[in-house]
Amino acid sequence: MDKVQRIKVNIGDRVYPMSVHPEEEQGIREAAKDINELILHYEQNFAVRDKQDVMAMCALHFASKIRQESINDNRGSVAALKHINHLIAQMDEALSESS
Repeated sequence: MDKVQRIKVNIGDRVYPMSVHPEEEQGIREAAKDINELILHYEQNFAVRDKQDVMAMCALHFASKIRQESINDNRGSVAALKHINHLIAQMDEALSESS
C-alpha cells in the first residue's frame, strides 16, 4: 500500500497543505511552480485587480491547454483512421483484382 505524505504547496502567496502519494509530489510541486510563474506573468503584464482574477485567468489558461491538446489528439486520430481506411480500400481493391 502506498504511503501518503503531507506536503505544503505555496500558490499565489498562500500555503495549501496536501496529502499526496510520494510519486505525485514532484508533479504537484512542478505544477505549483508553473502556476506561480503564470501568476507573476499576469500580474506584471495585465491590469489585474486581485488574486482571484489572476487565479481565474490561470485556471482558464491551463484548462484551455488541456482542452486544445485533446482536440489536437482527436484530429490526429481522425486523420489516422482515414488513412487506415484508405489503405484497407486499396488492399481490398488489389485483392479483388488478383482473384
